[in-house]
Amino acid sequence: MSPLLQIQNLVKHYKDVEAVRGVSFDIQRGSCFGLLGPNGAGKTTTVEMLEGITIPTRGEIIYQGQPLGDRFRYEAGIMFQTTALQDFITVHETLKLFQRLYDKTVPLEELIERCALQEFLTRDTRKLSGGQRQRLLLALTLINVPEILFLDEPTTGLDPQARRNFWELVHGIKREGKTVILTTHYMEEAYELCDKIIIMDHGKIIAEGTPQQLLAQHFSDVVAVLPTSELANISLPMPVIKNGDSCEIITQNVDQTIQQLIDAGVSLTGLRIRERTLDDLFLQLTGKELRT
Repeated sequence: MSPLLQIQNLVKHYKDVEAVRGVSFDIQRGSCFGLLGPNGAGKTTTVEMLEGITIPTRGEIIYQGQPLGDRFRYEAGIMFQTTALQDFITVHETLKLFQRLYDKTVPLEELIERCALQEFLTRDTRKLSGGQRQRLLLALTLINVPEILFLDEPTTGLDPQARRNFWELVHGIKREGKTVILTTHYMEEAYELCDKIIIMDHGKIIAEGTPQQLLAQHFSDVVAVLPTSELANISLPMPVIKNGDSCEIITQNVDQTIQQLIDAGVSLTGLRIRERTLDDLFLQLTGKELRT
């Protein structure tokens, strides 16, 4: 099956800044594709070019065998990271307003049920909670029956319950065979939702694959986590990474590490063994320096 979206040698210059430096990748139909990277990595510029908002300096974006055009605009749904809604109108009025912008639309009753909007249909859009607002914005993204959806940082600022509720909505979209392009700073979210991810830094792709493939390629160890208080004034025969109230020990041999801790007189009451995560991979590939 040919890819739904093909990106070939995409480049974007802004005066003296080369924001995107020749990236190429394919997005398969019916998949959730994640773009990850620190601030300034070029992922937002890349997504804006895929959405048709920003014109590439060089390169091609092919949608269903053709350059981006009218077909793409009719078949794409975009949920921006920041969206201004019309003030002084209700959620239901907002839905009707956007419905009138398209010839082909999903019935409002279906959207209302899918995105769980029933309880606040008559509420002014200014008075929505963060989770309610994101569910409304997702409904607006789905209103034109899109084949491909762009979700740009869709759960930023949401509490864990609202975030997981949103994940369930995305899983439902995937089950319908829709294609989703997701940008997120939450590595757990990328692992939960994405079939394939790319990690960008300094305008280039530095890693590409399924989350499971990337973790297997880069790690063959696990992390032993202990409260920092348990290691006070104790010298250990292995490197220890201090991280606030906890310390981490990277090990390929858990049995040996536990025995060394026992021999050193360390209490194992607070010991926790965790597998490597996308957070670990992200930090290993892009570094721990603060990006602005």
